[in-house]
Amino acid sequence: MEVKGAFIVAFLSVISLISQVNCQEAVLHISNGSLARDYCIVYNHSWTPLPETLNTAVAYPLVSLVPTLLCDASGVQPDVVKGKALVVMRGSCDFSQKALVAQNLGATALLIASNTTLITPSTNESEYPKVHIPLALMRYRDFLAAKQVFGEGMEVKLYAPPYSKIDPNIAVMLLIAIVTVALGGYWSGACERERLNSYAAGGGEGEHKADSSRVFLYSTLNVVIFVILMCGMLVLMYYFYNILVYIIIAIFCFASASALFSCLDAVMDKIGCGTLSFSVKNKSFSVRSILLAAVCISVAVVWGVYRNEDRWIWILQNLLGFAFCLNFMKTITLSNFKICVILLSLLLLYDVFFVFITPFFTKNGVSIMVQVALGPDAAGEKIPVVMRVPRFSAWAQNLCGMQFSILGYGDIIVPGLLVAYCSRFDVWINSRKKIYFLSCCFAYFLGMVLTFAVMLLSGMGQPALLYLVPFTLITSAIVAGCRGEMRQFWTGTTYEVLDSSREPLLPEGRTDRAVGESC
Repeated sequence: MEVKGAFIVAFLSVISLISQVNCQEAVLHISNGSLARDYCIVYNHSWTPLPETLNTAVAYPLVSLVPTLLCDASGVQPDVVKGKALVVMRGSCDFSQKALVAQNLGATALLIASNTTLITPSTNESEYPKVHIPLALMRYRDFLAAKQVFGEGMEVKLYAPPYSKIDPNIAVMLLIAIVTVALGGYWSGACERERLNSYAAGGGEGEHKADSSRVFLYSTLNVVIFVILMCGMLVLMYYFYNILVYIIIAIFCFASASALFSCLDAVMDKIGCGTLSFSVKNKSFSVRSILLAAVCISVAVVWGVYRNEDRWIWILQNLLGFAFCLNFMKTITLSNFKICVILLSLLLLYDVFFVFITPFFTKNGVSIMVQVALGPDAAGEKIPVVMRVPRFSAWAQNLCGMQFSILGYGDIIVPGLLVAYCSRFDVWINSRKKIYFLSCCFAYFLGMVLTFAVMLLSGMGQPALLYLVPFTLITSAIVAGCRGEMRQFWTGTTYEVLDSSREPLLPEGRTDRAVGESC
C-alpha cells in the first residue's frame, strides 16, 4: 500500500494545465515545374513578414552556397546570387550579419540550413529595420532531400499560413475528458454496489479482498500530508528534472500497464468471457490473465521505446493514460464530501500557486508547473502525464513537428474523484436516477467548456482546476441541499467500519426523488 501511495503522489505532483504552443513556423514550397514539395522553415516576423498563402508568395530561383557560412562576402560573386534565394549553413555568426551580407549581394531571400534544433532567428531590436529580405531557418537534412529530388533547378516560395486558435481537436479533448470521468465514476459506483452486495450476502472475505486494492483518504490529516508530498515532489522535479523524468517514465510504464490490465480484465468479466486455468506445482494460472498481461506489457513497452515518435505514439499514450485515469478513480476512495472539499480545494490552491505565483520566484520567470510539464529542453524528454491530441488545422506547424494540445491527467482525475464519490453515494442511497453522478458529470462538462473558452479568448493555457473545482463542488452541494441530504452527503461513510452494526445512510423505505421534486 505504501508503494502504491508513493506512485500516486509521484503522478499527481506532476499534473499540468492545458497549454498551447506558440510558434513561428512557415512553409518552404520547392518546385521544378513538374514536382513540388513542402518543407518546414522557422522565421521571425520581426524581420520581413511572409505572405499567408502560396498564391500570394513570390517565387525565387534557389542558389546553394552550402557549405558557405556567409559571414562575409568573400568568395561570392554578386552576379550569381542577385535576384535569387540563397541557402547557406548556420555557423556561428549572427543572423543579422548573414542577412545584411546576402542583402548587399542582391539576394531576395536567405535560407539558413541547420544541423541542430530549429530556433526562431533573432537579433538586437536595432538590427531588424536594416534587413528587408525574408530570412528563415530550415533543416539541413531537408535541404539534402530536396536537392536529391529536384537537383539544381529549384524554385522556392516562402509563406506562413495563419495559426488558428480554434482547432477541431478541442472537441476531441473534451470528449476524452468527459468519457474518462464518466466511465471512471461509473466503475467506482459499480464496484461499490458489488462490494455491498457481497457483504450483504455474507461475503466478508471477498469484500476485504476488494478493499485491499483501494487507497482510502478518510481524514483531513491524510489529505494535508498527501498534498504536501505532492508539492515536495513537484519542487524536486523542477530542480532534478533530468534525473527524475526517467523515473517517472518507468513508473508510468508499470502503472499504466497495470491499469490497462485492470480495465481489460473488468471488460472481460462484464461480457462474460470465461477463464481457462491450469496448475503448475499446485499453483493455479489463468490463461486469460496471462494473455492480457502480455498484451498490456507489450503496449507499455512499445510506448516506452517509441515515446518520442510524435506522429503516432500519442495514440498509445492516450490509451495508457485513459486506462490509468480510470483505474485511479476506481482505486482512490474519498470517504465523504468533506474530504472531497478539502482535497479539491487544496489541489486548486496548489495548481494556482505553482502556475501563477511561482513565476515571481523563478530565474526565467516561467512557472514551476509549466517548466515541469513542458521540460527544460524543448527537444528533450517529457513527463507522460498528459492527454495529447494533435492540432488538425496546424498544417504548416506540423511540417516542423506535430503540434499538440494537452490536458493534464490531474484535470481529469481530481474532479473525477468527486464524480466517483457521487457515484458511490448514489449506490448508498439506492438512487435509480443516479442524480448525484449525472449532475456532477454535467458540471464537469460545463467547467471544461468554460476552460476552453477562456483559453481561446485569452490565448493562454489555463489551470483547468480553477474552473472545474468550483463547478463540480458547488453543483454537488446544491443537489444535496435541494434533496435534503446534505448531512448524509457531507459525512458519507467511513471505510474503517466494516461490520453489520453500521447504520444505513438513509432510513429504510426512503424513496428516491429527482432534484426538481424537492427544489
